[in-house]
Amino acid sequence: MKSHTLCAARLLRTSALGVSLAITSVAVPAFAQDTAAAADDSADSEIVVTAQGRAQRLADVPVAISAVNAEALQNSGANDIRQLNQVAPSLFVSSTGSEANGSARIRGIGTVGDNPGLESSVPVFIDGVYRSRSGIGLNELGEIDRVEVQRGPQGTLGGRNSSAGLISVYSKKPEFQFGATGEVTYGNYDYWRLGGSITGPITDTIAARLDGVWVKRDGFLRDATNNTDVNNRDRYFLRGQLLFEPTDALSIRLIADYTYRDEKCCGAIYIDNSVNPTIGNLNNPSPLPLPPGAPIPANANNIITVLRDLGQPIGAFNQGFDRNISVTPGRSFAGETKDYGFSGQIDYDFGGAKLTSITGYREYRSGQAGDLDYGAVDILYRAPSDNAYRQFHTFTQELRLQGEAFDGKLDWLVGGFYANEKLTVRDNLRFGTEYGQFAACRLVSGSFAFAYGPTQPGCLSPAGRAGLLAANGGAGQFGAATPLLLGAIDRLSTLSDKGSIDDQYRQNGTNWALFTHNIFHITDRLDFTFGVRYTHDKKKFAASFTNDNTICTANQAAIGGLLANAALQPLVAGILGLSCQGNSTAELNGVSINDQRSEDEFTGTAILSYKPVDDLMVYASYSRGYKAGGFNLDRSALKNPVITGANPSSTFAAVGGAQGLVGKLQFDPELVNSYEIGAKYATGPFSLGLTLFRSDFENFQLNTFNGTVFLVQNINGCEADLAGGDRDQSKFPGAPNYNAGAGATGACATDKVGWGVRSEGFELEASLAPAPDFRMTAGLTYAKTKYRSNLVGTKTGTPLDQALRLLPGNNMSNAPELVATGSVAWTPEIGSSGLTGLVYIDGRMTSDYNTGSDLFPQKEQDGYAIFNARLGLRGRDEKWGIELWAQNIFNKQYSQVAFNSPFQEGATSTGTAFADPQYPGGRQIFSMFLAEPRTYGVTLRGKF
Repeated sequence: MKSHTLCAARLLRTSALGVSLAITSVAVPAFAQDTAAAADDSADSEIVVTAQGRAQRLADVPVAISAVNAEALQNSGANDIRQLNQVAPSLFVSSTGSEANGSARIRGIGTVGDNPGLESSVPVFIDGVYRSRSGIGLNELGEIDRVEVQRGPQGTLGGRNSSAGLISVYSKKPEFQFGATGEVTYGNYDYWRLGGSITGPITDTIAARLDGVWVKRDGFLRDATNNTDVNNRDRYFLRGQLLFEPTDALSIRLIADYTYRDEKCCGAIYIDNSVNPTIGNLNNPSPLPLPPGAPIPANANNIITVLRDLGQPIGAFNQGFDRNISVTPGRSFAGETKDYGFSGQIDYDFGGAKLTSITGYREYRSGQAGDLDYGAVDILYRAPSDNAYRQFHTFTQELRLQGEAFDGKLDWLVGGFYANEKLTVRDNLRFGTEYGQFAACRLVSGSFAFAYGPTQPGCLSPAGRAGLLAANGGAGQFGAATPLLLGAIDRLSTLSDKGSIDDQYRQNGTNWALFTHNIFHITDRLDFTFGVRYTHDKKKFAASFTNDNTICTANQAAIGGLLANAALQPLVAGILGLSCQGNSTAELNGVSINDQRSEDEFTGTAILSYKPVDDLMVYASYSRGYKAGGFNLDRSALKNPVITGANPSSTFAAVGGAQGLVGKLQFDPELVNSYEIGAKYATGPFSLGLTLFRSDFENFQLNTFNGTVFLVQNINGCEADLAGGDRDQSKFPGAPNYNAGAGATGACATDKVGWGVRSEGFELEASLAPAPDFRMTAGLTYAKTKYRSNLVGTKTGTPLDQALRLLPGNNMSNAPELVATGSVAWTPEIGSSGLTGLVYIDGRMTSDYNTGSDLFPQKEQDGYAIFNARLGLRGRDEKWGIELWAQNIFNKQYSQVAFNSPFQEGATSTGTAFADPQYPGGRQIFSMFLAEPRTYGVTLRGKF
């Protein structure tokens, strides 16, 4: 705990404001949310939530929930769910390689990465309708009434199951009194935002509302090569609503919305010289580049040498947080997103019970091109095309019936939920025009650097080629196999602009559930809440592949038989792996595969709550949570490019074909047992809450990019000591940390397999409003979210994948242990003119954490603090207003996620063997997605 205290202290020294917010966090420890004021109408309207399917005061809800109202969202500058980070310390939302699949985490738990086959651990609901992935919530939200962030497993109240929590967004309803709002914003990066709404009656029983937002902004990243910006904004959003209330008992609300985005996303830069040294390692770094073609020193990072010789500016490896990105000429990050749908909610009061029906239909399509090597050398790209997109068609239906029984002693709720989700993913991921020469040079520079010739066929200098053929007294460097191997390297160097043409993945998922949630009022002060849910989930999967990479199949035929030679295996495996990387091979041309899976789960919750006095509630709860299993929508997961072991090979035919391997794409459902003890105190202008929590996850679903392929693996723990078997390194002879049995060790007896991830800690949350025009809020979350010390990959105890060897016993990625938030809002009257001012500031301080799901140390992010501020002047009844604002006012530069630069792991002096990408001796290059810089501007508002 001492280390956490020191880290927090370092963070809080960033500014005087940081110190004051820190004092607030200690003195009034909690989170910026609604004041639990007692009984006047205005206070009640701020703290009513529907977390338990009923309208309740926030202070009376025995669950961990944070509610942010429209005013707080407006002050913090929240246009999508990312800005909730500033006011909810247990929540962390980020976006990386594609904004279509951003990730939300609660208490350190979330779904990692950009793979649409994984559902969200923290799903997003908008007006009660489930959105297929949480990243869809990164769209504009329009006029919002409130946002509720529920922490811990959810499911007994409707919607989809969630294992870590959920985010519920509620838009403003139509009103039977005419009104309109307008907003014009201009800021740096030529930022324009126009927003408006209009609402009012159509008849005595029908009201309507129309919201719209248009946003345009230059990009935060500069692509000088192609003279364009990246990570820009160009989008609009429309939402129309009708509210029909013919009687006091019946209410019908219809909503239709449409979002369109035409934006370039998402660029990345290389991490600086401290992680990617151009020569040597951390013990002997040097930023000085070698002259092109110069001999490679023994301690040099050969992969950077190769990139330099093929045209990558060497300064890109030491640019820090400079936002000039390296992009191949002609490559693009252009993307287009359409998100639209409609919903209808019917509420009918029978007198003794109330029926709620929510029907939703959504369509979502997002295509995103990219220069996916994130450098100037053309290694990997996805072209802007109709052959590259992800698309969801989702229909949901929810029914709830609730009422009271036994003279109000029982508050009951029963319901059902149905969802059908059709997911289509089409891809055209291809090797770039320089990939072949890059791959050959990467191989040669690591295996026999004396022969390195970056401008020559096969990257072999004439003298080097002659030397290899003449070695061993004329027998050749590798005996009779030498010509075969050199021929394969020559073919490898011709691998240019080949790969997927139109790979297609289709998943049809059906999910239905029955649930009940009941509150027993045992006494006036003692309640027992019990909920249970039965869920059935079924997914059908099919995929087909087209590919023009014939280099892979040619090299398989030419040298595949040499894999049986133990002495040659590392080099042969390297050539074949580079030829067929990511299973990019014409071998699967025209191949179709299919599979299906289904699962049935019972989940539920039990809560005992007690109010010893009117203003204080204490509670204890248990919840069982669930997130469905599914399929990894990535062909690279079918098999490794090279199969080693007793029968080494590199072909699909050798292992029964792609259909025989389709089961490797499956992953099991994520399960959690969660425990909480909490207390909430609310009186007058002050509220205070404390939650202690522990959640144990089985089959935790982890998505990891290891630099070559995407791995989706369940994570479990073993009660027995695996003696380091889950930390195995390489299985190639001569490589660092060689372990001949690496692929077989680390297994656990099935009866010893249990939880693999635990999140535990506490949350403090409060607010203070000593005067009508002044509010102060703060929050503190301590969450130790870590892996068990001994890990296995499945419930049957199979070994963990070697790429995840750093996980055992360590904290999870993007899971800082300590987060503090705070805000101050002051709206003083200015004389007797009716004018009011606005002074607002909020802050979020975060301790150190690792941004990579494989936890490589190069992906560490130091703690940081982010502050936003807003100053304004408003007219009588806020009919008009002008505001000056700034986000990230101290321009803190940090990484959202660091990752292995695709295909940029250099070989070591031992050949093409697996290299441990840790210092000393590491050769993997790393890149990162940057967070947003400081932004500022002015906003004009009006309403009537």
